[in-house]
Amino acid sequence: MAQLECKNLCLGYNSNIIVKDLNFSISKGDYLCIVGDNGSGKTTLIKTILHLIKPISGTITTGDGLLPDEISYLPQQTDVQRDFPASVREIVLSGCQSRCGKRPFYTREEKQLAVTAMEKLGITYLEKRCYRELSGGQQQRTLLARALCAAQKMLLLDEPVTGLDPAATEEMYDLIEQLNKTGITIIMISHDIEAALKHATHVLHIGNKIFFGDVKDYDRHINSVL
Repeated sequence: MAQLECKNLCLGYNSNIIVKDLNFSISKGDYLCIVGDNGSGKTTLIKTILHLIKPISGTITTGDGLLPDEISYLPQQTDVQRDFPASVREIVLSGCQSRCGKRPFYTREEKQLAVTAMEKLGITYLEKRCYRELSGGQQQRTLLARALCAAQKMLLLDEPVTGLDPAATEEMYDLIEQLNKTGITIIMISHDIEAALKHATHVLHIGNKIFFGDVKDYDRHINSVL
């Protein structure tokens, strides 16, 4: 059973269509990389999956026990967010806010969830550090840990290595791959097709022509076009 399935999806804003006839499905534990030119609809697709915007037509359904609130999202950072004056622990723990409802405090279980997330991302030693004093790679690790606190079945990542140096970029890709190997489904927007072919199991290319398939098929598809 598919964990996420999009059928005959038409995306855009108001009546302005960005992409149409989008069909794909992914299963639990897949690693999907979404690629395409700027403005092709990659981020619009992510926001539609998250129900932040509505599709113009078509359907998005979840299955295999996945609920809408079990999908977490790591968007691109803004300059304001990079300068946020809170500790790493506070940032990570804030991923549990949606679980709290009207409760003005975190439970022992939620605090332990934050501890576990920081351990997974290797940032426990940074927990008391101010977020805005961290390097770009450390900030992305912190935000990834926060996303793990929000939901642990599916992670949606929008250009998670933007602004990182080559070493931090490779480190972040490795961390995401490690999370995927624990059973977390990954959907990641990337401008780096080479990284997609190295780390992902499936590729969705959005553009004038839409491609969806496994990495080997995409590699053959690219070579046949060139």
